[in-house]
Amino acid sequence: MARGELQAVLFDMDGLLIDSERIWLEVESEVMAWLGGEWSAAHQENLVGGSLDVAVRYMLELTGADASPEEVGRRMLDGMAERLAACVPMMPGAKELLAEVRAAGVDAALVSSSHRRLIEPVLDAVGREHFALTVAGDEVARTKPDPEPYLTAAARLGADPARCVVLEDSPNGVAAAEAAGCVTVAVPGVLPVPPAPGRVVVGSLREVSLGMLRSLPAFTGG
Repeated sequence: MARGELQAVLFDMDGLLIDSERIWLEVESEVMAWLGGEWSAAHQENLVGGSLDVAVRYMLELTGADASPEEVGRRMLDGMAERLAACVPMMPGAKELLAEVRAAGVDAALVSSSHRRLIEPVLDAVGREHFALTVAGDEVARTKPDPEPYLTAAARLGADPARCVVLEDSPNGVAAAEAAGCVTVAVPGVLPVPPAPGRVVVGSLREVSLGMLRSLPAFTGG
């Protein structure tokens, strides 16, 4: 592998490959109603790109409800699993980019804060063949914005993090990727992600191609 060559593309899932943030909003609203509270898009913004444990703790703190974190988490997972089993809505440009990366023989990984239970139906719908490996949020000790998920994926692929491109939609995800030392392309969703040195920000995956990723300064010496 020549120095500077792109070694792997690491994809986030929620809000990046699949249009799931609106589904999360539905599920969170239902669970909050069960807890006796109310939920809004403003509340969801505090959780985008984070873990299930953080979401459950936040919801219980808001309501003060006498419910176990385990039960709240189960209801969240049940609601999402039911919806994803029925339909996995892809984000514009996702299928095309995945197909291009696979056709070129470049390693790809799915790195998500979602639990394995929610990743599986997405893999069934999107195509498992697109990914050399997947990392779920319940398979690491520290989730995004900690770099562990992306460092884990790079290590399992045998890739240098600095030669991996991460595609992310949330500030938490971008923070994790950059802390891991990866080249980062942000495709902002619910929350804005400002431009920064070494970070590329685009409006949609339709603006991303393998050629564009390979032409980033980190891989061309620019």
